[in-house]
Amino acid sequence: MPNVVEKYQLGEIEVTIEEAEKPDKLRVVCNDGNYRSSFTIRKYEYENYKRHMNQRIKNAFKEEYDQKN
Repeated sequence: MPNVVEKYQLGEIEVTIEEAEKPDKLRVVCNDGNYRSSFTIRKYEYENYKRHMNQRIKNAFKEEYDQKN
C-alpha cells in the first residue's frame, strides 16, 4: 500500500496524494463517488503548482459531468 502524502476535499472530490514507484513522482487519485481518476506528477509540480493542479482536477470532473448531460 503506497504511503499517503496528503488527503483533502476539493468540493465534492476527494483528492489523495500518494508516493509513486519512482522517487521523484507522486500519484494523484481523485474520486467523487461516481468518477475516479488518477495521474502521476513530479514532486516539484505538487510543491509549486498545487493550485493549478486543483483547478485542472475540478475542470476535468466538470467536463466529465457535462459530457454525460
